[in-house]
Amino acid sequence: MVKRRRFIGCLTALGGSYLLSACGGGSEDSNSGSTSKSADTQATAHASAASASGTAIPPAASITDSAGNAWTLAQGSVYKNGAKAGNTYNVTLVLWYAGSIYHEGTGGQFYAWNGSNWAACNDPRLGGTSADGTTLPASPYIVDKTGAIWTLVNGVILRNGAAVGNTYNVSLVLWYGGKVWHCGTGGKFYVNAGVATQWLPCSDPRNAVAASAGMFYGINGHYDYTYTPAQLVSILKGLGCTSYRVGCTDDPNQLNAVINLAQAFQSAGLKLLVLVNQGVYQSGSTLFSSESAAYSRGFTVGKTVAAALQPYGVTIYECGNELTRQNATVLDFTNAGTKAVDFNNANWPIMRGVMRGMIDGVKSVQASAKCGINFCVADIGAADALWDGMQPDGSGGYPKVRWDITTWHNYAVYGDIFNIGTDGAGPGFDLPTYCKARYGVPFIITEWNTGPEQTQAYRANYITAQLGEFYQARKTHNIQSVMYYVLDSGNNTYGIMNNNVALDPPYSAFKSFTASHPDN
Repeated sequence: MVKRRRFIGCLTALGGSYLLSACGGGSEDSNSGSTSKSADTQATAHASAASASGTAIPPAASITDSAGNAWTLAQGSVYKNGAKAGNTYNVTLVLWYAGSIYHEGTGGQFYAWNGSNWAACNDPRLGGTSADGTTLPASPYIVDKTGAIWTLVNGVILRNGAAVGNTYNVSLVLWYGGKVWHCGTGGKFYVNAGVATQWLPCSDPRNAVAASAGMFYGINGHYDYTYTPAQLVSILKGLGCTSYRVGCTDDPNQLNAVINLAQAFQSAGLKLLVLVNQGVYQSGSTLFSSESAAYSRGFTVGKTVAAALQPYGVTIYECGNELTRQNATVLDFTNAGTKAVDFNNANWPIMRGVMRGMIDGVKSVQASAKCGINFCVADIGAADALWDGMQPDGSGGYPKVRWDITTWHNYAVYGDIFNIGTDGAGPGFDLPTYCKARYGVPFIITEWNTGPEQTQAYRANYITAQLGEFYQARKTHNIQSVMYYVLDSGNNTYGIMNNNVALDPPYSAFKSFTASHPDN
């Protein structure tokens, strides 16, 4: 086994060429470094028992793998049963670990034998992904979900031996919730965002934050339901729901229907979250002509809706619905949205304008109201750019969109919101933790469900499992409410009721969970 001092020395010297150096690596494409020693002089004896996991050359003279093959090292080259295994050179260590053969060169790069050649990899003794909460310098290194090695050398953060952005005087590096964070001597925290070298200001993600109780269990509905406001109050109370999300514009028919709901909900002690449902299009598929035009329309509808609903106790408004996921705003719907470049740079100002307009319009008549901005999938690239006044192309100095509540949609196809993919199938991260630390405001999942193709039995199990996950995180992730989509979809695809008839077992699953898990 390689001496511990040498092993740790390699880790702390990552600023050199530990992981990326070709020197000493060797592959099937290498042509240099041939040894003059004949293969005939190498050990060819087979043994019946494999060497112990962790056996290394040196100090051992040979290694026997699980198939009985003998591995040796001579003049920097690796031999298998006396014949060169691939084209290796400057090898300093051969390692048998967990059923595989590895070698290391003088540059520190490890390679794994795949049966015919060598593939670059990490030192297998480092283990897999680091445990959540691992910190530097308490640990010598962090292994992220991609297998990259993070180290801290003289206050500078290195990833695979290369500096990550411009860091200095770093006193702590943290692996938490699928992200790398750091804190400097001044006590300020930063998170490594979707771009590898980008560090964004945040708070310590380990701080547990509990949102205010009283509206955790919610559900979606529509302004044009045939249910009367009194019927909806009765249904929601029977389900154990304390909050309800409904959308409208400043159209009188829509707004009057929501006013009637707000009146009934106020007297019943239920919370109404109103979606101000203004989009980026002025009509049909025609975008607003400018950011100022979009802002003006957003302001008008926000002001009108808030003025009408303020007298009836409405205090939370969601300003826009899935605006980052319109044909005009996202470049490719299959992208997870973790990078700002996933979004349309030319149309970005239109979206930003209508969002800002709705927020300002609401607050012009109801300054204490809480305004949310809605995102989907893993759209932290969009959220970060809006929050910081950036364009998708990386330019800055634009108006910032600052919201009071972060709202998100999380359907099953998007993945687990607490371990959501960075690029579809990519390594996951804890999205509510990221938002809690990054934006410092409460978090509401305003839509969640599985797909419309699922059976009712599947949907019931999904409801129980998801509510369990959400409920467990409510006291740590600043999750104020989770709002199921939808009460009644007019059929059996999404709703848990249809024409005032409960759809079981989903309805009973929801009701049973709320009854046994109090919102306190």
